[in-house]
Amino acid sequence: MERLYTYMEKEQIQGMFISRPVNVKYISHFSNSDAFLFLTREEKYLLTDPRYTEEALAECPDYQILNWRQYGSIANALAELVKKHPLKALGYEDTFMSVRQFHELKEAIPQVELVPADGLVEQFRAVKRPEEIECLRISCDIASRAYEKIQKDIRVGVTEKELAARLSYYMVMEGADTQPYGNILISGARTSLLHGIPSAKAIEYGDLVLMDYGCQYHGYLSDMTRTLVVGKATPKQKEVYRLEQQMVADVMDYLKDGASPKEAYHRSTKAIEGTEYFPYHYSGIGHGVGMFVHEIPFMGPASEDKIQAGNVMTVEPGIYIPGWGGIRIENQLLITKDGNENLIGATMDLIEL
Repeated sequence: MERLYTYMEKEQIQGMFISRPVNVKYISHFSNSDAFLFLTREEKYLLTDPRYTEEALAECPDYQILNWRQYGSIANALAELVKKHPLKALGYEDTFMSVRQFHELKEAIPQVELVPADGLVEQFRAVKRPEEIECLRISCDIASRAYEKIQKDIRVGVTEKELAARLSYYMVMEGADTQPYGNILISGARTSLLHGIPSAKAIEYGDLVLMDYGCQYHGYLSDMTRTLVVGKATPKQKEVYRLEQQMVADVMDYLKDGASPKEAYHRSTKAIEGTEYFPYHYSGIGHGVGMFVHEIPFMGPASEDKIQAGNVMTVEPGIYIPGWGGIRIENQLLITKDGNENLIGATMDLIEL
């Protein structure tokens, strides 16, 4: 809150309207949905639906809880608050607000200047506090344990959908929050789909099986990928896997406080330069992770983000060959002053089931 107040004073903004759910949760610690924040130096309000007021009162004792639905709209509720707390300028998250909501807000408080402030809270969230790092560490441990458990279920004839469901089940049973996000579990030639959706396809002998997944622990996310082979790996599968291992290792060896996202990308491609596989890599090789699965900083050839100690971020270069398949290994790192720590404990060796 102090960082937020410092920003408001610098920009001469007397109030902030926070509407992105993950940012509402980050600031207020409210764990449910349909919530918004109206913040001034003098007072903090959490606006929510009457279904959640009891929960809000318990979780957010420092906030005044307001049922926004009694005013008919969020804009009308904010207009009432502006009457209590007159202000000249209100910061808002412009890329998260719809055009309709923006016009409703302008109509409800025409005397107030609306100041775009998107990305502000995301900057605060990029460097993790010790308690956040601990939640992320536990989330990664849960996902790694689930990887060990799911291997006994992967066999010829089982469908991608069934395996994806079992993977989510294992994470919840290992201690994850019961709100899993979309896990990817695909097989065979479908593994070249960077974000393929689990289907009714049955696992076949010789298939690559790619799992890109994670869980939440107290709202903090893990994000890992492992690729294995059902049966004996072919020479080409072994070759591509070995190159993938080297791509990941080259980036991990480089990352530390002050590292360049652009240079990280170029390091990721060294192993495949001059090979037939170079055209089949993807330029987005990693991103921050916290309460949302894709946060700043992002790594790629055009990224201008800063990598700092305290960032938690993925490293996930990959090779994706249409009609053949894809191989990706993804780790989740805590960036430190002198290097990084891999929070994912699962082996990176090629597993043949």
